[in-house]
Amino acid sequence: MAKRSGKGSAGTPATAALARAGVAYTVHAYAHDPAAASYGEEAARALGVDPGQVFKTLVAEVDGALTVAVVPVSGSLDLKALAAAVGGKRAAMADPAAAERATGYVRGGISPLGQRRALPTVLDASVRGRETVCVSAGRRGLEVELAPDDLAALTGAVVAPIARG
Repeated sequence: MAKRSGKGSAGTPATAALARAGVAYTVHAYAHDPAAASYGEEAARALGVDPGQVFKTLVAEVDGALTVAVVPVSGSLDLKALAAAVGGKRAAMADPAAAERATGYVRGGISPLGQRRALPTVLDASVRGRETVCVSAGRRGLEVELAPDDLAALTGAVVAPIARG
């Protein structure tokens, strides 16, 4: 995997955070279709990879606190499992405007990396055993591929089974 500096057209807070950390990553850009039914599945098709390798970043509220969930685009988030993973009781999807304000990213381009305010993060357990995973690089049509252990370390994530399907 090539190490990219995050400079130029691919520069986002996510790629800048990766460059600062000195971890290996690859940036993948593709032509984004705003009419796509699922941005994550669109990314998997555009990159020609298994949808189980591409993860979407969702923001939920667990007991009133914003929490990031990173799950495969081929599945959905189990809100009860997310709450349990962070020691909470109740979870619901966050208001999109609140998610955008907290992360500094727009809906459909929220990255678990380089957020304006670091939020508690949970990675789905399906990352285990994968050599690399792809997550949003902070812009629609831009993905970053990196080792799951690096993603977990950089986000301070808990790894737990939080996806369904």
